Amino acid sequence: MAPPIKTTEPASINAGDTAKWLKSLADYPASEGWALGYALVNAGARITFAAAAQGDDHLVNVAPATTTGWAAGDYSYRATATKAAEVYTVGTGRITIAPAFAAVQETRSQARRMLDAINATIEGRATSATAEYEIAGRKLKYIPMPELISLRNTLRRDVAAEDAATAAAAGMPGKGRIYVRFGP
Repeated sequence: MAPPIKTTEPASINAGDTAKWLKSLADYPASEGWALGYALVNAGARITFAAAAQGDDHLVNVAPATTTGWAAGDYSYRATATKAAEVYTVGTGRITIAPAFAAVQETRSQARRMLDAINATIEGRATSATAEYEIAGRKLKYIPMPELISLRNTLRRDVAAEDAATAAAAGMPGKGRIYVRFGP
């Protein structure tokens, strides 16, 4: 069974997914020759596409092969109804294009990447007692271990907060909550 077709522009579109919605414009029916087009713009890209007539309505149906090439980012959009030499703006707003899953190279947050790097540094230093050295008049001094551990602890808290926010957004209970039920 096919999912129901939305009747409004989405707040976000995943690149590589089908972008599909049905727009009803009482003043600009497709059956009377009105065409609906969209332009999405941001500082680095411009995306345009058109809806197809479906009775009086306008069906937007952009194939995954097309959306895969869309650059990820936040876009302002403008929807226009066109007939002959007439053009009217019928909608504006914002749409976020999320990167195609296959194109995503790095999914970790900055805090998680830094935590992983600090853990690797601490692990690498565990086998070396050298804090600094000098070669041909050039000095190299490592960040002291207590500072690395302090930074690691801060980043652990940041990552834990991110994980808790992700869990809450998914409707999962937080790890810090204890649920109690009183009854017979």
